[in-house]
Order: sequence, then structure tokens, then C-alpha cells
Amino acid sequence: MKLSSGFQRNVTAAVYNKSGPMNDYPLMTPSISGRSAADAWRSGEKWQLLANLDLFRALSNRELAQLARSMTLTSAPKGKIFYHMEEKGEILYLVNSGRVQLYRISSEGKKLVLATLGGGAMFGEDVMWGEGRYHSEAQALTDCTLFLIHRHDLRRIIYRYPQIGWELLRVTHDRLKETESRLEEMAFKSVTSRVAATLLRQANGSGDEVRLTHQDLAEMTGTYRETTTLVLNELKSHGLIRLGRRRIRILNYEGLKSVAERAGQRRG
Repeated sequence: MKLSSGFQRNVTAAVYNKSGPMNDYPLMTPSISGRSAADAWRSGEKWQLLANLDLFRALSNRELAQLARSMTLTSAPKGKIFYHMEEKGEILYLVNSGRVQLYRISSEGKKLVLATLGGGAMFGEDVMWGEGRYHSEAQALTDCTLFLIHRHDLRRIIYRYPQIGWELLRVTHDRLKETESRLEEMAFKSVTSRVAATLLRQANGSGDEVRLTHQDLAEMTGTYRETTTLVLNELKSHGLIRLGRRRIRILNYEGLKSVAERAGQRRG
């Protein structure tokens, strides 16, 4: 179902017209001293929101304030599709709050999750190069607030602030490294090792509890839900994890790491 073409038109209009359709959504999530992101954006505190984004962390407060003039803050509800794969676009997105998922769908309808992004992350940078097409699907997993910037504006900003260009290269490099690691897992590791590795990645920085369904894990590891359920029950039987409703708790980090690093026959 094609939902994103109109969204893209509205987004592009909103970048150049602050009263555009995208601003009809209520802005959510307190960001500064209990105030909403919208209040901060309308006030002189715009730069404080931008300072939380990895892409702009090298800029001074004055430079951030100047940068804010080229950006729009907007919101999107849970489930909103931002764009489809191979769709042409002109907008890059930076997450202020909420979570966004990047994924691809096979011709058979099988979903493969490429990344799950939180506050401070960027997506849609594919349009910076080539024909300006997005290379994945993008959807809001939760209610989100996002910064929008037109690709031509970002190019102009990079010329003015070269450190942003270096940071953009770093972000792209890190994402490419993660993709290569996952491709290696797909090619050389068993489903059990892939599931274990995915659990460890998701737990990194969030403690021992991972909030994922069996279907989520299946889509992230390129397998089927039934296979994932069997693997999780196997890990549970060895005392490595505890299963709950839409959550998985890691009980033995080193044991799970050993399983993740184990090469084996690929199946699933």
C-alpha cells in the first residue's frame, strides 16, 4: 500500500512552509525542562534540540542556531510510512524522539529489518547521492518528532561547516560496518548464533532486557517466526535468557556471547 508519496509532498512543502500539513500533527515528548519540543523550537532554544543530534555535535551553539533556520521540526504518529524503497525524494530525517525502523520487503513478502533508530539518528541520507532514491522502507515504530532538511540545504551546510560532512561519513561508515557484520552472520552462522548476536546488539546500552517480539527477531535475523521461537526456547532451556510478554531478559551475557560467536551450519 503506497502511503508515502503524499507524505513526501507534504514534507517537502513543510520544509519551505512552516504552516504546511506536517505541522498539523501535535508535537510530543518533553525535551527541555519538561517543555515540549514544539515550544523549544518556537523559542530561542532551537539549538539545544539540534545539539542532541550526533550529526551536529561538533558545532558551536552559535553555529547550531544558524543551522536551525534551515530545518523544520515536525511529528509523525506510530505506523507512519516515511518513504518506500526506490522512491525518489529530497528530504533527510533526523530523529529527535521516538523510534524508526528501516527495512526491505522481498518479492515473496518477507521482511528484513536493516536498522532500528532512536533519538539522535539520521535516515534517508541515500537521497544525497545518485538519482536521489531511498534504498529501504522507513516506518515510525512509535510516535516520533523529527527534524527535516532538504538535501540541497544539507549540501550547502556541509560546504559551510565541513565537520558535518566528516560526521556524515562517520555515520554512513558505522552503518555500513553493521550491515557487513549482519551479512557475514547470514552467510556463515546458524540461526541460533544470529538470534544470540541480535539480542546482544539490541541489549547494548539498554541493560539486560530486550523489548522484542518473536516476529521482530525473525525479521531482524532473516528467518521465520516459528524458527525463532524454537531458537529462543533452546536458549531459555540452557539458562541464557528468560522469556516474557514482548520482552526477553538476558541472564547469562557471556554464555549468550559464546553462542553468538559460534560458527555453524546456516539454516532457517
